[in-house]
Amino acid sequence: MDSYSIESNKKKSRLPARLDLAQSGTGLILGLFMWVHMFLVGSIVLGKGAFNFVAKTMELSFLSDTGHGYPAAVFFAVLTVFTLFIIHALLGVRKFPISWKQHRIIVDQMQMMNHTDTNLWYIQVVTGFIMFFAGSVHLYVMLTNPGGIDPYMSADRMVSGTMWPLYFILLICVELHGSIGLYRLCMKWGWFKAGNPKETRQKLKTFKNKATIFFLSLGIIALLVFIVIGINHRSRVGERYSKLETAVERVPALVAEVKALQPSDATHQ
Repeated sequence: MDSYSIESNKKKSRLPARLDLAQSGTGLILGLFMWVHMFLVGSIVLGKGAFNFVAKTMELSFLSDTGHGYPAAVFFAVLTVFTLFIIHALLGVRKFPISWKQHRIIVDQMQMMNHTDTNLWYIQVVTGFIMFFAGSVHLYVMLTNPGGIDPYMSADRMVSGTMWPLYFILLICVELHGSIGLYRLCMKWGWFKAGNPKETRQKLKTFKNKATIFFLSLGIIALLVFIVIGINHRSRVGERYSKLETAVERVPALVAEVKALQPSDATHQ
């Protein structure tokens, strides 16, 4: 074998490692982003005003004199995430079973070994496959409507647009895929490695489980709040949220309080 062939083989042998590093890097960014994203979306639990503040901040409204913000900022942020999402998915497909026979072999081996981390990898494969379709729909909606993020319009999409089932499935898949992925990255690259490896693995698993429970709980509560808002807003679909909304919503309650304080006709007589 000549020197050119030897050099060529060396270059080829580095490619899988580089692709693996790229997959780990995009996975790390997307995993951490999803945790931040859940905190931002979860702000709806604190009220419509809190979620609207987060949405406007994402539009860089603090840089605008009118306070309306710049939807283009959301567009480019979503475009960046979408690009990383597609790259990560394409890199991950390399390790997917590409035929039913391969899938059957993997499942049989998993049942035989009953190895926890191998089972977690399989969950990642399944959730990743679902996310490729459900996540693409969600990101496309955000990409084509970057200025449509506020308490009412988001709730309208879920209820009047009947997208809540997709968001529910996506929520479960994202949280499982992301938490497992970050755990496996820590194990793969030896992050937080200290002392007894078994003890480190157990601590990371415990943290992963707690993180999954926390973010799933937050996501489900937020989804339920959006659904309730969407149901109550059915008669005004398409109407945007306003800072004056809270005061307007309190008017009926204030009127009722005033009437209750007024003396009855019998008292006057």
